[in-house]
Amino acid sequence: MRGIIALSAASLVAVVKAAITAEGQNFTLTGDNVSYLFHVDQEWGDLTSDHFGGPADDFRAPESFFQGGWSDGLTNKRREFPDLGRSDFRLPAIHISHADGNTVTSLLYKSHEIVDGKPKLPGLPATYGNGSDVTTLLVSLYDNISDVSAVLSYSVFPKYNAIARSFQLTNNGTQNISIERASSFSIDLPNVDLEMIELQGDWAHERNRNVRKVQYGETGFRSTEGYSSHVHNPFFVLQDPATTETNGEAWGFNLVYTGSFAATTERFSQGFVRVLLGLNPLHASIPVTPGETFTSPEAIAVYSSEGLGGMSRSFHDLYRNHLSRSNNTFATRPVLLNSWEGLLFNYTQERLEELAKETSDLGISLFVNDDGWFGKAPYARINDTAGLGDWTPNPDRFPNGLTPYVNQVESESVDNSSQPLRFGIWFEPEMVNPNSTIYKEHPEWVLHAGTHTRTLTRNQLVFNLALTEVQDYILGFMHNILSTSNIEYIKWDNNRGMHEMPSPATDHSYMLGLYRVIDNLTTSYPGILWEGCASGGGRFDPGILHYFPQSWTSDNTDASARLTIQMGTSLAYPPSSMACHVSAVPNGITARNISIAYRAHVALMCGSFGFELDPKELSGEERAAIPGILADWAKVNPIVISGSFYRLALPDYTNWPAAQFISANQSTVAVFAFQQQATVKPAPPPLRMQGLDKSARYRSNAFNGTLGGGTLMNAGINLAWDPMDYQSALIFLYKQ
Repeated sequence: MRGIIALSAASLVAVVKAAITAEGQNFTLTGDNVSYLFHVDQEWGDLTSDHFGGPADDFRAPESFFQGGWSDGLTNKRREFPDLGRSDFRLPAIHISHADGNTVTSLLYKSHEIVDGKPKLPGLPATYGNGSDVTTLLVSLYDNISDVSAVLSYSVFPKYNAIARSFQLTNNGTQNISIERASSFSIDLPNVDLEMIELQGDWAHERNRNVRKVQYGETGFRSTEGYSSHVHNPFFVLQDPATTETNGEAWGFNLVYTGSFAATTERFSQGFVRVLLGLNPLHASIPVTPGETFTSPEAIAVYSSEGLGGMSRSFHDLYRNHLSRSNNTFATRPVLLNSWEGLLFNYTQERLEELAKETSDLGISLFVNDDGWFGKAPYARINDTAGLGDWTPNPDRFPNGLTPYVNQVESESVDNSSQPLRFGIWFEPEMVNPNSTIYKEHPEWVLHAGTHTRTLTRNQLVFNLALTEVQDYILGFMHNILSTSNIEYIKWDNNRGMHEMPSPATDHSYMLGLYRVIDNLTTSYPGILWEGCASGGGRFDPGILHYFPQSWTSDNTDASARLTIQMGTSLAYPPSSMACHVSAVPNGITARNISIAYRAHVALMCGSFGFELDPKELSGEERAAIPGILADWAKVNPIVISGSFYRLALPDYTNWPAAQFISANQSTVAVFAFQQQATVKPAPPPLRMQGLDKSARYRSNAFNGTLGGGTLMNAGINLAWDPMDYQSALIFLYKQ
């Protein structure tokens, strides 16, 4: 059992069962350094929030304040699963439209159950674990007027100070209802001073920190793009304004979902802060027929008293151990070369085989054939205007089909060794060009709203994966290709947002269809390394991470820009889940010229490392550097995959950003240090490490002899930078 040695399995279950206690109708969820308390209000039958934060054992009297005026009743309660229309004027977690047109719901406590482990969510990605990892509280509610019932699920992972929540809502009546708002996580926090950190951006500029004060009224953001999107991520932090990377309170919230979402805090007149995370109401109106049950996506909250860094490491460990289910989650990832930025659409089979030979000669072990390999005339995929959706190899490029070509690539040996070159390929299964055979045959298969114009992005439309026949079509061609060729890596791309949905509920139905497809494929081909992509990082979310162990972090491969993107992404997501490549200079987006050492060091901070360029264009200096880069990768990648990550200094705030990994056994530390711009003055600050054994001594390639862990953390070391822009260093520390 990972991480625990001294206890028997029976003892472990007993310990974790104590993570949830119910004394009457008072409920306490306890982690290693977190407590989550709520109770049943005896007057209202409502669930009332008491505490979410550091360890606390006792239930206390509620806040005392004037409760007159219009804001009375439930408006002045701190609620766990708030509705709208019964005296609470704040945003609800659940909002249902009933058959007679009213939207009042009164879900009152009925019963509860505590179970070992964690039930699965039907059709949805979610965290998982057995009785030694997690315990779940199921609270049943019922509305006697509308005959609607709900079961709220609270799962506590004590080791990670994490609470996972979702709910199921059943229509027990005789007429349809419609879910207009569904927040998977909802809680009312007390009147405390808070800041929100969200990850905002756009294409090529994903997941930048945006910090703002939680004021009176609503503070939040949402995606209406059909997917989690580049612009906003389904993650945010609430923190004390004094919180830093290493100290202070932070609460992180993340939705395990790939569709549109809404994240909102609302500070009302009494100062209470309502926190809501769930579906975007603009893409809801989900019908629930009599006897049918709706299951919400899961949302996860992590509490940290050790600053943002402690919060992030809890998310990273939870996701690697209890969300990502891939066989490759803890595997060292192969170094790859992707054909896209080197060749784009401009290739023949002969040129690809030549590129594969160049790849293996460099010592790179995986060759990836990106876009442009499929479609038949007149819809051959020779540019982005045609062929998407017709997943048969282009006979003009591959006259003998895909399999002989794949076999030829895999006949190459990596750097003249006995190791064969591995083959990967690009797909974009959810999209279609109007200029394609499949669209001409099935125009009804794409998202569309009646006779409204079907607007194009990147010359393509979106298949409606809410339709079973579309799901089956995708599964059919994917199984056909994967069963006939030895493909070891797949890049699953998605290059536009959703327009013209037939109904608001289509987005959620689409997600259920997408999850059915990728669940089937990843289960059928567990040995394949699957990578998510959505024009870069447009779907970098926990829903995708459940199925794919890594995602392309951004289409922006400029190393300086990527450093900011990767640091932002690491607030929630483990670096092991990021895919990062060394590309050619000048960079195609920023036109910056940055040394190959700096480019490699930024990319080596990610679980999947590779190159995206034409080897023929490498300079002599760059080619000579590659053996050393691959040697660094061999030392660093296992630590990135399984180790702990520390943000030592952020590029948002300093000219000398740095990050650190500590191996799982604590014996090896890898530190990435950077200088963004050359300066005459001031002097660079000392580079201080984190998380070391203060009583141990460390040797390093950065200094002679040994230094103590306390010295390295508190005094740090001084690096001598060359007077040049974009300098970098990879420092190893070895515990003695």
